Amino acid sequence: MSTNGINKALKLQFGLINYENRYLTAEAFGFKVNASGISLKKKQIWTLEQDEQDGQVVFLRSHLGRYLASDKAGKIICGAEKPEPECRFLIVPQSDGRWALQSEPYQRYFGGSADYLSCFAQAIGEQELWAVHLALHPQASLLSVARKRYAHLSASEGEISVDSNIPWGVDSLVTLVYLDGKYSLKTCDSRFLSNDGKLVKENSNTTSFTLELKSGKLAFKDCDGKYLAPVGPTGTLRSGRCSKPGKDELFDLEESHPQVVFQAANKRFVSVKQGVSISANQDVETDMETFQMEIDKESKKSMFRTNGGSYWTLVTHGEIQSTATEVEVNTMFDIEWRGHRVALKASNGKYVCTKKNGQLSAVSDTVGDDELFLMKLINRPMLILQGENGFVCHHKNSNTLDANRSVYDIFSLLFNNGAYHIKSVNGKFWYISSSGLVCSDGEKAEDFFLEFPEHGRVAVKGSNGKYLRGDQGGTLMCDGASVDASSLWEY
Repeated sequence: MSTNGINKALKLQFGLINYENRYLTAEAFGFKVNASGISLKKKQIWTLEQDEQDGQVVFLRSHLGRYLASDKAGKIICGAEKPEPECRFLIVPQSDGRWALQSEPYQRYFGGSADYLSCFAQAIGEQELWAVHLALHPQASLLSVARKRYAHLSASEGEISVDSNIPWGVDSLVTLVYLDGKYSLKTCDSRFLSNDGKLVKENSNTTSFTLELKSGKLAFKDCDGKYLAPVGPTGTLRSGRCSKPGKDELFDLEESHPQVVFQAANKRFVSVKQGVSISANQDVETDMETFQMEIDKESKKSMFRTNGGSYWTLVTHGEIQSTATEVEVNTMFDIEWRGHRVALKASNGKYVCTKKNGQLSAVSDTVGDDELFLMKLINRPMLILQGENGFVCHHKNSNTLDANRSVYDIFSLLFNNGAYHIKSVNGKFWYISSSGLVCSDGEKAEDFFLEFPEHGRVAVKGSNGKYLRGDQGGTLMCDGASVDASSLWEY
C-alpha cells in the first residue's frame, strides 16, 4: 500500500462478522468458506486488495492467499490464486457501519449463515450485512491524508492535534479500541477522543466511531453520522460538518516503529543536539535524544533514524554520524542483547564505543563498559501483545494469562534499569511461577527483558532466561529456549 507518510501504511486486514455474530472463515480443505467462526483467529482474517484501474472494486484474499469469488448462480468458492473477474466485489457501506458485499459482474449480494453462504440476493437484507473487525495490531500512527500530518496528543490543549511532520515520541501513539462493532481512539495517557474534540476518561457513545473505507483509506463516523477531521490551524481532531467522507476525513494507519533512548557508560544520553556527530553528552531526554529503530526485513539489522529524518551511519575512522539520508550498508547495526544492556556492532565488524568526549565510534573488537548502552523503549507505555495464535489477555478464572484470544488486555510497561516491569489493569505485576507459568497477580515487580530480533516483532525474556510463548492450550508460559515463531510478538 502506498503512503504519504514516512512509514509504511498498514495493510488492511480484518474479520467479517455476519448477522449471527459469526466470522467468515476460510477452511484449508477444499477452499471452502463458511460463517461459523466464533472469534478472530488466523482462518478468519481477510486482506483487502484494491483494483488498480478501478478504486471502487475490491478483492478479498484469505489467509491461504486465495481470493473469494462468486459464479453466476451465486455459488461461493475461495480457490482463485490470482484476482479473476468473478473475484471482483463492491463494498456498499451502511449507516450503522456494516458492509454489504456486491458481486461486481453479477450485481448480487453476498450473505448467509454457517455453511449456507451464497451471492444471489437481489437486495440487501439482514443476512447480507457484515460488521468489520480490524485484525491489525491496534497501536499505530494516524496520518491525515489531506494535511499529510500526523496526529499526536497535545496535553496542554487537551486535544489530539494533527500537525506533526513526523510521528515522534510517545504522544504520536494511537490505540484503536474495538467494542461491539465500534472503534474508539485512545491516547498514550489512557484518555478517549470524544466527537467534540475533547479527551475524556470513560468510553461512551460520543467516543465510539464506525470505520468506513474509501479508496483504501479509513474514515471514522460518529454517533451523529458526522466524520472525524482535522479542524483549524493545529488540526484539532473532532467531528466536522460532513456527513459524507471527503479527502479531509480520510486517514492512513501506519506502523509505529519502536523509538528508543540510549544512555552510555558516562551516564549521559546519546544525542544529535551538537550537529552531525552522534555523541553521549546530554542530561535530559528530548526529541534530539530519541531515535527510531527500523529493522531491515532481510538482514534483521537495525537502522536508527533521527527526528530530522537522517540515519546514523559509519564514516571514516569509525566515527558515527547522522549524515545518511538513505538506508545503505553503513547505516546498519547489529544489536547484541546482553541482559540489562545492549552492544552495537557497525558494518565494519567493530563495536560502537563511547569515547572520553562522548563521541560514538565503532573501533572496539571486544565489549567492555564503554561498549555497553542502556536502551529504553519510550513509545509503548501501554503494551498489547499479539502472537501467532492471538492476543495476550487475562484468563477469566485464574491468575494466568491466555495467549490465544481475539480480544486484548492493555498492560502497563514500566522501565527499570534496562529491564521492564509489566503491570496488569488491577495494579498487580507479572511474575513467573516455579513451573514456568506467567502469572498476573504479583505484589512486587519482576524483571522482563525486551529484544527486537526482527521487523515489527518483540521477544520477551523472563528473569529465568527463557522466552514468553503460548503453549498448545493457549496459556502464556515463560519456557521458550530460543526465539522462534511461538515466542515472537507484535507489540
